[in-house]
Amino acid sequence: MYKMKQPIKKDIEKNGNAFGRFVYAVFVKDIGYKLLALAIGAFIWLITVGLGVAGGKGIDNASEFFSSFIGNLKEEFSSAGKVIVSICDIFLLVCLVYFIIYFLKKNNALPIIKFFVIIAFVGIVLTSSLFDFPVMGSMFSYGVLFIFIAVLIMFPQELRRTMWKLASKTGSTDTFNVKYDCTEEELRETVSEIVKAVLSMSKDNVGALIVITTQSVPQHILETGTELGAKVSQPLLECVFNTGADLHDGAVFIHGDKILAAGCFLPLSQNQSLPKELGTRHRAALGLSEQYNVLTIVVSEETGVISVACDGRLERYYDAEMLTDIIEQTYGLKANRTAKKKWRMKKRGDGNE
Repeated sequence: MYKMKQPIKKDIEKNGNAFGRFVYAVFVKDIGYKLLALAIGAFIWLITVGLGVAGGKGIDNASEFFSSFIGNLKEEFSSAGKVIVSICDIFLLVCLVYFIIYFLKKNNALPIIKFFVIIAFVGIVLTSSLFDFPVMGSMFSYGVLFIFIAVLIMFPQELRRTMWKLASKTGSTDTFNVKYDCTEEELRETVSEIVKAVLSMSKDNVGALIVITTQSVPQHILETGTELGAKVSQPLLECVFNTGADLHDGAVFIHGDKILAAGCFLPLSQNQSLPKELGTRHRAALGLSEQYNVLTIVVSEETGVISVACDGRLERYYDAEMLTDIIEQTYGLKANRTAKKKWRMKKRGDGNE
């Protein structure tokens, strides 16, 4: 099948040399948000130092406001050592602001940034010596702690996914930014239903081909099957792949907790190194994973062996624990592991399917 060329920025990110990827990541990617972070970070630093909250001598009264403000800034650049420290301080502050902006953007909460700037400005003013507010000054001195607690309350699931993303040294990090029309609990229930269905069909030697996708699926592939839009469940999956059903020969596409379509036909892999005993289902699973970012689960009709295709690789002999693990990674419910599992490669064929 014809595969469209990736956009130029994707080509730079994936295929460019290390220097090219570095330049793109620093000076091109999300440049608008980085400039915004630079402006906000520099503004906060200037106000903080100028008002004497950090590094300055403080402002005792409004009459000497401007002279003290400028004097505090000059003090931070009075020597080469202080210049280097001040530049590093600004850089770290801008990085922190950019991380906050990036996090809010990924969670569709970017409008909150204006409240962040306002609260930061008010907190800096109230904790400065220009206004002597003992209670409010003390409260805003712990403003970072308050914000951290608020983020924990508002975005618990997103924070866990972000931490898992940082902990993942393999696989696509885009997995953790995917939005689903269901809760994390519903996703975990979906994983359980898929695993139970696959194990049941494996036990009964019922052939199955299940595709779990985190991104949009090409419409021309979905149109080869029958649209369902039903919630994932073990009975429904087993019913679809029942040998007496009309849709059992095709693939089932799952996104989130919904079955998008069933009976879909997939492009076959032309990989000549694939073992001859593997049949059409395995070649279809591998072929789709070579072209799209999906996880494809195959149950052999001849032996009941469970295989998984991802990123153009086919691994066989999965059990319940391994299957649950890889599906949860695909859904972004846990970090990708770096260590390879010890696959139980038994010498037996899967038969032609």
